[in-house]
Amino acid sequence: MDFGLLLLRMTVGLTLAAHGVQKLSTRFGGRGLRKTGEMFGLIGFHPGRRHAFRAGLTEAGGGLLLALGLLTPLAAAIVASVMIVAAGSAHLSRGFFAASGGYEYNLVLGIAGLSLAFIGPGWFSADALLGLAVHGSVWGIAAALIAIAGGLLQLSQRQTAPAAVPAAAA
Repeated sequence: MDFGLLLLRMTVGLTLAAHGVQKLSTRFGGRGLRKTGEMFGLIGFHPGRRHAFRAGLTEAGGGLLLALGLLTPLAAAIVASVMIVAAGSAHLSRGFFAASGGYEYNLVLGIAGLSLAFIGPGWFSADALLGLAVHGSVWGIAAALIAIAGGLLQLSQRQTAPAAVPAAAA
């Protein structure tokens, strides 16, 4: 079981970390911060570059924490929160399946990450090495609530309609 948890943590965590690096740079086929910022602006996050930078750092940091199994409930909350924002801002309107741009992929990564707050990171983790027994129902529910609150807070900052131009400026 511990080896399976290691595989799950590494797969979800490093995948998310790589996505974060893509936002911040051109590594792993990323567009870089400038182009990613422009895309963020198009989906309503202004200023786009600042939101892209935050998203990239959050994905990279949360993904690395999850891969290491360090502060697993916090890492799980970060992973799930980022996936809520991604699904809500760019994928939900396209349906479920990833093939049509839907939220399927976001859902799988978010729930897989969040599940680790309930199950725990396993023996091969920084939490185990440090003697941190931070998992179980209370930790999982707390991580889920933090993820939902964080995701909704980010989504509430979106400006889906163009900002009104004052009459004097027009």
